[in-house]
Amino acid sequence: MKTIWLCGVSAVAGLMVGCVSVPPGVEHGPQGTIAYDVLVEASPPGARIFANGADVGNTPVHLKIFAKKDGRFHDFGAPYYVVQALPITTNQFPQARYFLAASAAAHVDHVPKEINFDMTRPAQAPAAPAPGFVYPGYPPPIYYGPPPGYYGFGVRYYYPPGYYRHW
Repeated sequence: MKTIWLCGVSAVAGLMVGCVSVPPGVEHGPQGTIAYDVLVEASPPGARIFANGADVGNTPVHLKIFAKKDGRFHDFGAPYYVVQALPITTNQFPQARYFLAASAAAHVDHVPKEINFDMTRPAQAPAAPAPGFVYPGYPPPIYYGPPPGYYGFGVRYYYPPGYYRHW
């Protein structure tokens, strides 16, 4: 009897903890996501903003990001969510922010409340993961190397069909 009662209590507790309630009036998106409003600003204002390659407008601009209910980025087929800012005058630098959205990764970034770009500073390279770290579910990056099926330099002879020559 105690076992059944304990299982019932744990099942109810698991249901209550596992459910994430959504505040009323929140816009729902695809695949169970909700919309987050992110303010994107640049110094000086007027930089052109692109989100995942889509032109959003000039700063200051409000960006609508569809993410999971707990505030983490959702994987819509790309391991990163990228926000880019392009300069409007000379002596300014293009900027970008990368947010990890890989669903199989151990750490997924949370949606920020605002993104600020300083267009007068050179862009920093994105932080590289630790050596040997691979995001599960994604192939390793392909660096410079021979293409598949390449066996080195040599002379190849091609004969018409039916003729075979062994060396």
